[in-house]
Amino acid sequence: MQELIQRRRRAGLVARSAELDLFRANFDTPPEDERHRFLFHVHGNAGVGKTFLVREFEQIARERGALTAYVDESAGSVPEALEMMCRQFAAQGHRFKTLERLLVSHRERLHEAEAAALAALAPEAEGTPSAGSMAVARAGLAGLGMVPGVGPFAGVLDPAQLAQGADRLRAGLSARFRSHEDVQLVLSPESALTPVLVDELSDAAADVPWAVLLLDTYEQTGRFLDGWLHDLMTTDRHGLLPATIVVVTAGQRRADPARWSGFADHMTALPLAPFTEAEVRGLLAARGVVADPVVAEVLRLTGGLPVLVSTLAESRPTGPDDVEDPSVTAVDRFLKWEQDPVRRAAALAGALPRWLDADVFGAVLEGSEAEREYGDSQLDELYGWLRGLPFVGEQASRLRYHDVVRAPMLRMQRTWFPRGWAERQRRLAAVFRRWREEVEAGRDTAELWADEEWRELRLAESYHLLCARERSVPAQALRDLVEACDQGESVAGRWTRLLEDAGRDAGLEAVARWGRELSEALDAGGTHTVMVRLLDRLPSPPPLAPPDVLPRDAMDAVRRLRPRPAAEDDRDLLSARVNRTGTPAAAPPQARPPEEASPGEAPRTAGPFQGSLPGAVTAGPVPVGAAPGGAAPAGGEPVGAVPDSAQDMAMDADVDVDADVDADAGEREPSGWWDVELPPATAARIRRSQAVALAARGDYATALVHLRQAAGLAPDNSGTFALMGEYHRARQVYPAALRDLRKALTLDPAHSYAWASLGATRLALGNPAAALADLDRALELEPDYPWALIRRARAWRELGDPARQLADLDRAVLLQPDSPWAHCERGDALRAAGRDAEALVHFDRALALDPAYTSAYASRGVTLSRLGRHTEALADLDRALEQSPSYAWARTQRDEARRRLDDSAHPPAHPPAHDSAHGPECGPAPL
Repeated sequence: MQELIQRRRRAGLVARSAELDLFRANFDTPPEDERHRFLFHVHGNAGVGKTFLVREFEQIARERGALTAYVDESAGSVPEALEMMCRQFAAQGHRFKTLERLLVSHRERLHEAEAAALAALAPEAEGTPSAGSMAVARAGLAGLGMVPGVGPFAGVLDPAQLAQGADRLRAGLSARFRSHEDVQLVLSPESALTPVLVDELSDAAADVPWAVLLLDTYEQTGRFLDGWLHDLMTTDRHGLLPATIVVVTAGQRRADPARWSGFADHMTALPLAPFTEAEVRGLLAARGVVADPVVAEVLRLTGGLPVLVSTLAESRPTGPDDVEDPSVTAVDRFLKWEQDPVRRAAALAGALPRWLDADVFGAVLEGSEAEREYGDSQLDELYGWLRGLPFVGEQASRLRYHDVVRAPMLRMQRTWFPRGWAERQRRLAAVFRRWREEVEAGRDTAELWADEEWRELRLAESYHLLCARERSVPAQALRDLVEACDQGESVAGRWTRLLEDAGRDAGLEAVARWGRELSEALDAGGTHTVMVRLLDRLPSPPPLAPPDVLPRDAMDAVRRLRPRPAAEDDRDLLSARVNRTGTPAAAPPQARPPEEASPGEAPRTAGPFQGSLPGAVTAGPVPVGAAPGGAAPAGGEPVGAVPDSAQDMAMDADVDVDADVDADAGEREPSGWWDVELPPATAARIRRSQAVALAARGDYATALVHLRQAAGLAPDNSGTFALMGEYHRARQVYPAALRDLRKALTLDPAHSYAWASLGATRLALGNPAAALADLDRALELEPDYPWALIRRARAWRELGDPARQLADLDRAVLLQPDSPWAHCERGDALRAAGRDAEALVHFDRALALDPAYTSAYASRGVTLSRLGRHTEALADLDRALEQSPSYAWARTQRDEARRRLDDSAHPPAHPPAHDSAHGPECGPAPL
């Protein structure tokens, strides 16, 4: 029976004989024939019947014995699409067991990585992770944009930075996961899963004549499927597909010519237009509707739009009186021939939610005449009737009205019954809120935002409150959007679409326009661009000004927020860094870590994810920039510079933080219901997110501007001050670093990130004893903190305790066996202890993990020279200088290696004082 019902529905909703014949004939053409097509792309405006044509293609394929899978916007990523395929293949008797197991592993590994990242975040004053701290953790987790869930700054990084960051991320995750395959499942799930899909399809090809993949709503799914599909079909990167695979894609846009033009001989585009008059007449005739006046009215009212024609044909009008009244509304046209008023009311009420299941349908009808007449026992019957309506589609056990039918139903209810509309929207919002609260009981915010069910309920609640025009909802929706951006583009897109949908359905054009703008921003530049647009187009409270521009009665309050000056012991160190002529003294010789860039080199991206690191982008506090104690980054202060408050404000004034915004940045939405202001905490979180993004590409000066503004908006946020201190350390502005890190620790004495950065700052100032105390505290709070362990090892080295230095490095390597930085640091410590053969093993490992590790080549060259392997030593030192011609230490060591080779001399017991200059990399930073 169900099959007959579905067949009748297909016949009533699709009249595309030419397209159907073309698709059917393709199965009669062998793959070797040049006329055979491997890809069909259906495209056209909403309402032209794309989905129903694709479903008819699926039926034709099954009639030919094909294994089929249908994917729509319910999937938000390639792994989710593959899960949908596996379920459908299994239902047809073909279990893709290996792929299913791998998908389970993918979900488990991704959950583990997300849980570790979220656990590392510093607590916010409101008890939830900030956008900035979440973005930091997501940088380590998502490999700077390589997997779904990337933090909001990834869009600002250039491709070279992304590639370098991905390499280091792969190394860092290896420490947490059991195998390289586990790391790949998180970093690049498509590359791990797709070859298995290809193998499974190849195995299935022995049992079925064809396999057909149908990818619908491609305007949404194509964002993540199109590139993957192109690689799958046009390259052998994932293996060779069987020739009996046919793919159907369907969306509102044409196939991307830049991507698919070279595949034109193997694909067919199927543009869909509204039905022709002949098709409309044929469909109506199949329903017994042949009278010319009726047919003419149907043509006029529908414009040939298939879903409307099908709806009217299903009702079988019998005379001109049924269609003559020109004032009848669109809703009357859809339901005109349904005489039961209770069913009509139920159909109208069912249009209120964006999706329906039996529970939502019951909530929609609560207190209505339908509930009183049918009762609980018969509501299932009414729901079954609703499911059979031609404009109601079903996917994943949920019903959705077709947009062109639902929109006029909503307009009618909103305009005819404005008070009843608002009350019903509030009632539905309360139902979804109750369900949401049941789901969230006993769980923290970070966990909830990772929960798909909770997000769906939150979206539904917000949608109905927006439709009810609750005045407090716009600000909450924007706060939720910021949270959603932390979850990645897929989740953020659902919140921008929420604004579009609610604005359109509730007649709130300002909201709909905002949703469209934010969706365009998301498509253009990712979540970072969405946040920039929020700051650009919405007012936010001004941050607190410095005391010299505040009224007298506000000065005391602001002073209480300002960090304390440097302590006396640090003042002595700071003054010692400037010689009597007033010029900066020579920096303590320290080398940059692998994640830090040096003058003369392009900034390098963040290092490997190092486990728990509250508020950090990289392995250690500094994601990119100059090494402490080295030359300042371009545009940075010289070593020992001590900017006062006025100098800080002057630097702020020189930076154009809105240089990339639109020319109409001053325009605001008209005053009224949507005239909202960003809450201070939300504006601060966006500022922190922007700061993290800017720091990730080495622009610490502008990052600090945003952090100062964030601190003014949310002055009790310890994470903001910790980031400010770390970024000052990266710029070698040590007084400001000490001030802000102390402020962070005043606000949160258990902030391990701030303690670690404070220790690194004091180490750079030449106070290893004080640095050791700070790093001890960081490690008490977070024992498995590799960045702090490596920094403490350097403090032990300065204090002349090589045994403890090696012990900390042993622990760091154990925690991160695939970290090039940890291996290189340990190699240098072993070389300093005269254990050159052991050191060489670690240098080799570091370079295997990061072949572009400049100073690792230099250090390995020195070690090889000491072992008497002068030719190999020269090759490594030459490589270091090729990568960084200004690398003075490497040049000196190369000259020494050449003399040893020429003189056939033995290597000295100890090379020039390189170890005392050794930082996170295996040689001093190139100048």
